[in-house]
Order: sequence, then structure tokens, then C-alpha cells
Amino acid sequence: MKLVLVESPTKTKTIQKILKNGFEIMATYGHIRDLPKSTFGIDVENNFLPKYQIIKKAKKNLGKIKKEIKKAEIIFLATDPDREGEKIAFDIVETFKIPAEKYQRIVFHEITPRAIKEALENPRKIDLKLVSAQETRRLLDRIVGYKISPFLWKKIAKKLSAGRVQSVALQLIVEREKEIKNFIPQEYWTIEAWFEKNKIAFNSILTEKDNKKIEKLEIKSEKEANDILSRLKGARFFVSGLKEKEVIKNPFLPFITATLQQTSFLKFRWSAKQTMKIAQSLFEKGFITYHRTDSFSLSKDALLKAKEYILKNFGENFWQERIFKKKSKLSQEAHEAIRPTDVFQEPEKLKDILERKEFLLYELIWQRFLSSQMKSAVFKNTKVKISAGNFTFEGQGQVLKFEGFLKVYPLKLKEKELPELKIGEELKLLKIEKKQHFTQPPPRYNDASLIKEMEKNGIGRPSTYASIISILQERNYVQKDEQKRFVPTEIGFLVSDLLKNHFSEIFNLQFTAKMEDDLDKIANGQKEKNEILKNFYEFLEKKIEKKEKEIEEKHLPQIENEKKCKLCGAPLVLKFSRYGKFYSCSKFPKCKYLEPLEKNYIGVQCPKCGGQIIKKRTKKGKIFYGCEKYPECDFALWDQPINEKCDLCGSILVKTKKNEIKCSNKNCEKQKKLNP
Repeated sequence: MKLVLVESPTKTKTIQKILKNGFEIMATYGHIRDLPKSTFGIDVENNFLPKYQIIKKAKKNLGKIKKEIKKAEIIFLATDPDREGEKIAFDIVETFKIPAEKYQRIVFHEITPRAIKEALENPRKIDLKLVSAQETRRLLDRIVGYKISPFLWKKIAKKLSAGRVQSVALQLIVEREKEIKNFIPQEYWTIEAWFEKNKIAFNSILTEKDNKKIEKLEIKSEKEANDILSRLKGARFFVSGLKEKEVIKNPFLPFITATLQQTSFLKFRWSAKQTMKIAQSLFEKGFITYHRTDSFSLSKDALLKAKEYILKNFGENFWQERIFKKKSKLSQEAHEAIRPTDVFQEPEKLKDILERKEFLLYELIWQRFLSSQMKSAVFKNTKVKISAGNFTFEGQGQVLKFEGFLKVYPLKLKEKELPELKIGEELKLLKIEKKQHFTQPPPRYNDASLIKEMEKNGIGRPSTYASIISILQERNYVQKDEQKRFVPTEIGFLVSDLLKNHFSEIFNLQFTAKMEDDLDKIANGQKEKNEILKNFYEFLEKKIEKKEKEIEEKHLPQIENEKKCKLCGAPLVLKFSRYGKFYSCSKFPKCKYLEPLEKNYIGVQCPKCGGQIIKKRTKKGKIFYGCEKYPECDFALWDQPINEKCDLCGSILVKTKKNEIKCSNKNCEKQKKLNP
């Protein structure tokens, strides 16, 4: 029997259909060992030797794998084709003490018969340089977490944590928020004129005054705008310039991890974590190639299939081979771009097989890949200049002449037709108006723009973007506003500022990007793991020792003599937590009474005691709604109550996260209809 080990149970099913008899496919369910949770887990004096432990939830499954390893004649380690997958393969060999002659490492970037056959024909041993690079990343993160986090506990609040990469991403979000808060808007005005010819209306913007170009902020007040309008009163408007040109719009590159996450956020409003979860499923089911990649390359076979499909369905006029050799500057391994494993598996054919979100993402990947091998779209662009005395207006139109790749990858491009115009002809003015504007601050980061910024600055790698963002949210350092943009919390500001002000050599874009570069050099055999770990550890130790003496403990609990504990009557103290400020009993831990700093009343009476319902958070930060008279009254709801009662049972109505209105009484028929 030949044993194939992968991470995911979904992947086992897909591979089993391909390999069939003679092969046993088993899943490790991800990592099987890690550094201990409760101790540092690194022997600094012994060349930074990690003290790994078997992950608790993996133990039962590993017992089953162990039995099959004993039976197997050969073991194929088929974990993911990246550093993390290489590390898991290494951990399997180390944990089960598998001799070198009994295992082979195989790698495939898509789960198809051809790719798996090729992998089995070209096995290798574990690449220890890749393992070393991944292990170094883990150890660096552990060093930062265990050395900086206790420092944050002393200086701000308990249970805070710092991350080598996450803290730099947080800094980006915090600095952007400061820019927004400090932004002073500037007023400016524009003048817009509308003309008509042959029943076609078109607009134009004033661009020149007294034969000089008007800068964006030049017209600063309504008075200046009115002065221009008064000078234009009764003016005649003539076409003074016409320029036509052909505009080419090239197709986009096929997806890599970063651009897939960015595009799916902009198109579907999905978080990076959600996108990667769906992509993982598509990969494991065999529909797309590996989804953690920073390479734009495409295989010869994929290019030939794309050509065949385009010629068959659209004709030779639409096909153009495009070979993308360029990879990102710090590309890790020789991956392909993200593409469908078989371009002839059209999205519509899979609509009944895939879940809705899987279908949407597959369709996007399929369209992007196929369109990358198609001809450019061609537009006819017309620019017109319209003069009135010493004033010049400019307008433009754009008409699609050849759709090219847009046939497959449609974009929201507005066509705007201009009428046939001639130099010197007079135009009929429909209206002329002034418009007030204000300069806008830079927007808050969202999933797409934050990933783009991290990628641009060399922060993180394809496999880490989603986890970086998730960790910032889980730690309550950032939250999302209504437009799904990141807003730093009070505690996020404090953590970011402390790290920036006192550990700027570590938590900055340049250092983090250099560290990623060093990890790449370890993977390429250009640097040694221990050299990087030793230099970083020694520097950090000295830095912390120095800062311990320099920084005062400014955030110690403050006694609030006027506020008393509702359980024992002792004075309350003002404290910080990862969720912000709150009141706690001064006799903690004997008395565990907590009270929010500000009571978020929502205008609804408690049906149990008549008090007011307020918005609260659990210890883990989850929002719920409870009576302000707690602990005397324990009424609480997960969904937001509204000031209305159920017409069936008289209980309070609530609004769900999906904006559905339902009864808070679980036994009410009104709720059962909404939740069948």
C-alpha cells in the first residue's frame, strides 16, 4: 500500500478519485506540531532550538496515521507547495521518525490527473532551506510576542499582544486615521457647461481662463465663480479644437493572491480571510491551481488550452498569446498564477456543483485567466475644446470599437457619445453652472487597499495577508465601519503609538520588508537561520531592558471614589483592556463586578424590571444587549432590541444582523417562521 499524506480531508477525496486502487490518502488536518502555548519554547543557548509539542487536537488523528505509516511500503508527503507545506512535511517525518528511504516529497500546483501523475514521477526529498525559512518566521514571531507583549501588559493593559508584521499593518491603519483627523478641507469651485447638437447633449468643464490653465484649487470661492459666470453671460460658444485618437485598454494580468483578495473585496465585499477560505475549497476540489502565489507565470499547457478555447468560441480575432514572466520582486517558489485547472470547465457548467460563493469566485478566476490571453479592447476617444472669448471648456467622449478581452471580463466602462462636430461651428448652450467642492482626506484602508499597501511595501507574503488582517480584528485593535473600512480602536491607537515611539527600529515598513527579504535568502540558501535569529534576539533584549527604565507606567488603574461596586460597595477603579476603558471593582479578584465606561442606551425598556437596556460586550468582545440593573436583573439578548412588541406573544422584537425583524421569544410562532 502507498500512503499519501495531505493537509485537508477535502483534498483526500479529490485525490482518491484520481489515484484509486493501491493508494491510501489521509489528512493531517493542517499543522501537527507547534511551539508550546504557555512557555517561550525556544532554547536560545542551544542555537535557538525550538521545543515543539504535538498540537492537542491533532493527537487522535495522528494515532490513525501512525498505524498506516507502519503498513505503507512508501509514503508520499503531498502537503501544499509552499514553505508552510514544506514545514508540515518535515514535521511528519520528524514526528514519526520516518527513514529517508521510506518517504518521498511530491508537489503539485493543481489537483488534476496530469499534475499528480507528474508529481509522482518526479519525487524529491524535503527542502530543508524552505523549512528553515518557515521555522525562522515562526521563531521571530514568537520572540516578538513573548518579549514585547509583557511590556505592553505593564505599560498599557493585560492580555495585549504585539506581532512582528501585524503591528506594522496596524501602524498603517493608525497613521491613516491620524491623517484623516488632521485633514483640513479646502473649498474650490468648478464651472460646467452643457451643450446640444443633433439632440445629443454633452457636458464640458472650464479649463482655461484668460488663456491660462485653471488649476484644480484655483477658483477658491463662490464669489470668484460668480465673477466668471457674469463674464460668460451672453457669450457665444464655438468649437476651437477637436482631437480623435484610438485608445487601447489591455487585459489585466491573471490573479495572484494579493490581486484576488483585492478584487473579490471590491466586487463582492468579501474579507481576505473569506476569499482565501473559498479559494482553498476550490483548490482542494480540483477546480483551480494553488491560491497562495505571487507569480504571474502560466504553464505552456494552460496557454494552449486558453488559445484552443478562444479560437473555438470567439474566433482568431480575439486571441493573443501573452506570456507573463515577471514575478514580484520577492517571489518565493516557482508557482503559477491562479487559474482554472481546465478552462473548458465553464462556470455555468459548475453552477449546480459549486456553492454560490465558490461559483462566484471560480467565475471571476476563470474570466480573469481567459481574458489575459485575449486581444486588447479598442476605444475611439474624442476630445473637444469649446471657446467663449478668453475662456476655454473641454469635453470628451468615448465609444467602444472592439471589445476584445471585455467579451469575457466585463468592466463598468461608460460610453459617452459626442455629436459630429466641426472646428469653428457655434454650439447651442443648454446651461452653465457653478459647483462647490471640498478636498477630501485619504480614505480609510479596506481589505483591498491594505493588502495592496502591504504588498507594495514588502510586508507579509501571499499566505499571510488574510491572517494579518484577521489577527488585528480579533485583538480588537481595529474594527470595521459601515463601509467595511478599518478604524483603529482606542487600544489600537495606544499600542501602535507605544511601539512606534519606543521600538521604531523594529516596527517600521523598511525593517519588516528587510526581514521578509532575509527569509527569502534563507529559503535560497544565501543566509543562515541562526545568524538572523541571534542578531534580532540580542538587539531586542537590549532594547527592552533600556525601555523598561525609560517609560513610566502611565496607565495604572485610577480609583473612582464616587463610583461604588453594585455587588460589594467597594470603590470602582478605571482600567484598560484590549476592548478599551472600563470600571472594575477595587476588590478584584474577590469581587468580579465590571461596568462599561459609557452606557450605550438604545432607548428600549427592559421587559423584566423596567430598567433601560444598554449595549454591552462580553469578555471576548462580542456585543450583546442587557439590562443596566445587572446583576439585580439578568435580562440579556444577542440581537438588538427595538421599541416594538410582538403582535402574537407580546415579547420584545429584535433586529438581526441581516436586518430581519423577529420576536425575541424563541418559542413564538413569529420567530419560527423566520427561522424554519
